[in-house]
Amino acid sequence: MGVLYTAIQHSHSGLRWIVLVLLIAAVLRAVSRRRSGVVYPGKDRLALFAFISVHIQLLLGLLLYLWLSPYGIAADPIETAGTSVANYYNYVHWIVMLLAVTIITVGYIKAKKQAELNKGWKTIAVHYGIGLVMILLAVPWPFYPGLESVGWS
Repeated sequence: MGVLYTAIQHSHSGLRWIVLVLLIAAVLRAVSRRRSGVVYPGKDRLALFAFISVHIQLLLGLLLYLWLSPYGIAADPIETAGTSVANYYNYVHWIVMLLAVTIITVGYIKAKKQAELNKGWKTIAVHYGIGLVMILLAVPWPFYPGLESVGWS
């Protein structure tokens, strides 16, 4: 189980950079297209790739949280009780990330339905932007107090 945990954890940690880059690019593109008056096509590949990467990240995170992580739901509650790392992963990280993915999903679906109204760019920019901010706040950055012992890179 140790090798699988390490592989999934590194995949989850590395994919975060792809997710962040795609979300930033999708938000910037939506804002620039909205300002320039370009009609929303109903399908935007960059928004779709950001949407897919966020969902892959969610699946990897759920796999870690539910079955593999020493801090997740499968952890020994007596061994991890009261530690800041366990509290962070059991209460903050997964709840905020799940909300961010939900907001991004709602934004993508709404934007597809608003293509004929030409409101899709604004919907993508707002929903993906809110999701991006939530993700940035919930990522376990090495400088977070109490989490420096985790050693994420």
